[in-house]
Amino acid sequence: MVSITTRLVYIRMVMVMWKPMLTTYSEDAPIGDQWRYEVKYDGFRCGLEWKASRVTLWSRNGKELNDQFPEIIKACEENQDAFENDLPLLLDCELVIPVTNLRTNFSELQTRGRMKSTEAIAKKAAERPAKLYVFDLLKHTGKSLKKKTYQDRRNQLEKLFKKNPTKRLNLVTQYKDLTSIEEDVFLHQAEGILAKKVDSTYQENTRSKQWLKIKNWRQVQGIVTGWNQANDYYDLSVYDKQELVPLGKVKNGFPDDDRQTLNQFIRENGQKLNQSTWQIPEGVCIEVNCLNARNGEIREPLFNQFRFDLVPKECTWDRVQEQLAQLPEDIDYSNLDKQLFSKARKVDLLIHLRKVAPLMLPHLYNKKLTVIRFPDGIYEESFYQKHVPEYAPGYFQGNEHLVCNDLRSLIWLGNHAALEFHVPFNRLNEKNPREMVFDIDPPNQSKFPVAVKAAQLIKELCDYKELVSIAKTSGRKGLQIHIPTDGAGTYDETREFMETVAKVLVQKYPDLFTIERMKKNRGERVYIDFLQHAEGKTIIAPYSPRGQGNATVSTPLFWEEVNEDLDPNDYTVFNVAERIRKKGCPFQYYQP
Repeated sequence: MVSITTRLVYIRMVMVMWKPMLTTYSEDAPIGDQWRYEVKYDGFRCGLEWKASRVTLWSRNGKELNDQFPEIIKACEENQDAFENDLPLLLDCELVIPVTNLRTNFSELQTRGRMKSTEAIAKKAAERPAKLYVFDLLKHTGKSLKKKTYQDRRNQLEKLFKKNPTKRLNLVTQYKDLTSIEEDVFLHQAEGILAKKVDSTYQENTRSKQWLKIKNWRQVQGIVTGWNQANDYYDLSVYDKQELVPLGKVKNGFPDDDRQTLNQFIRENGQKLNQSTWQIPEGVCIEVNCLNARNGEIREPLFNQFRFDLVPKECTWDRVQEQLAQLPEDIDYSNLDKQLFSKARKVDLLIHLRKVAPLMLPHLYNKKLTVIRFPDGIYEESFYQKHVPEYAPGYFQGNEHLVCNDLRSLIWLGNHAALEFHVPFNRLNEKNPREMVFDIDPPNQSKFPVAVKAAQLIKELCDYKELVSIAKTSGRKGLQIHIPTDGAGTYDETREFMETVAKVLVQKYPDLFTIERMKKNRGERVYIDFLQHAEGKTIIAPYSPRGQGNATVSTPLFWEEVNEDLDPNDYTVFNVAERIRKKGCPFQYYQP
């Protein structure tokens, strides 16, 4: 047992050994051959000290994080053989809970960092494991690399990660082209960009202009409704329907003149409630840069400007949601308040598509897309569209058939009331399917538990064959099981496997399942559809809405959710994005 004194001395030694190099804030990213770019992840800055005898995860303040994030330590220990000739290592990293490859859940990470219960930590580590994104190599075989240039260290780090076998440690992507990283950061709504000079050395405990951070700000507007004179925080509020609700607080970013103007207005028009607190009548609207706003708190608020062009009633929670979504600006939006579903408007559809885009677009990439458009909502006439209309913008051109490869295309289609997105199983210029998909179709909602049983049985057979299987709701009354193939196998070969599986289920449970194509002959049995798996056929894309009254979404599921409590009506355009933020995406490690 190591004594507390020895442990404290060891911690102090490490704190002296690793003091991270710090970034300097910049409004704009520099351009030039001497700069390289990385995604700024929203997590905990950490140092991973990896010795043959012990792996230690250190916070930037010298706190050991092994107990809070055991999955990181376990991954290193289980893969130590791959790095045995490189130890000891010291890696500069960002510890994150991923939502997409670039976006993270910082609040979930904070919760993990505060947890003390070993049992609770183990449960969280299994349900929502953390990742380390590594961006610098400070020691290799025990030798310091801090005096080497950034690019030299990067080259050595890339060589090291060529043999990395674990998904818990990831190499941060380096970009040479600023436009490419700006597009990726915007798509994923990541925290921002890091710009690093290729010839910079590692300057410990120094805020250097050789490393710059550029934030991916969202701009939101709120009404100034309070002021704490003691700490100089201003309270912001917005209207949610007719009620004024807290948006959050802001203190930083005010130029001296603007702060003096605001304080003078408060003293002349506000009501002093006690020694330091002022209440302010509605009248002043301001715009704030931030990373997020939720539950009455604004993440990293920074004053941007007064908005004298707005009246308080225009500062609404709906407006904040649109601004946080960061809809592309180069689209001519129309009729955003049009009711497309019984309770959802076009703007609700667009916000959903925008938030799920990083996870939905890979399933659409380079595939002949078929959309179902509902120009006047789901209760009016709809039509299928497969080809690029003449009035489509230039980024759709080049293909006769609709192809949706980027955010603008997806949001443009949503703006034209495309509610359903159906895709084939193969990409353009490819013959073989990239996945097999079972479509499990119960005759009615009351038989949905039988569809759940079918999904569980298919998973058992896939597990036996060592095949990955991912379940999702169809967005209507059924379930679908995706099985990645990566193009290995023709349509005939993969359909033969699917037919065998379907027949096994029918043979074992003839009263529950059927492969009968004619609906009238199925009775109350659940249909196991493998014939839909064919060239030219399509399936609803993951995260696509459906033309249903309650705006349901075809939602990927974790297998522990595929049980008797599952209800496909629970997943709608209003909550699926938040579900992804909290739980992650079951398709996370599968690129179709």
